[in-house]
Amino acid sequence: MSVRHKSSTVDGRLEEVFDAPVAELYERAAGPDASAAVSRAMELRSFLALAEEQVARVRDRVHEAMAADRDMDELSADELRMDAQWLDAALDARDGYRAALDDLLRTMPPPLPQPRPFRTAQQTVTTALPSALAAPAPQRAGAVRARRP
Repeated sequence: MSVRHKSSTVDGRLEEVFDAPVAELYERAAGPDASAAVSRAMELRSFLALAEEQVARVRDRVHEAMAADRDMDELSADELRMDAQWLDAALDARDGYRAALDDLLRTMPPPLPQPRPFRTAQQTVTTALPSALAAPAPQRAGAVRARRP
């Protein structure tokens, strides 16, 4: 299964910060116009999802080995020590990826404001002309004058 389809503990925060579902964020990160913040965030998220899967696998293996209905003769201190080392390494990786992602989200520049729709209706401006310029035109303005005898 691809890491894109695995859940992680930071998915909700990523969706909140970038205002998009994780699947869409992966598409953005793969696009030619991807911002560095989205690309890095999704890369760290992928690493984190793998580390969290490793933690879960080791945890489940230890739980299975320690199940109450399990035969005590099957217990192995060596196997449990090895699982403890694996768990320690997986938790360290998980914590490192979470810290790196937190730092990225805290220090990245704020997203560009979304373009706002603008009004296309033209507003009319009226001005008052000074009285000397605003004199009414004569009644017969533009008419041909008759000759006087």
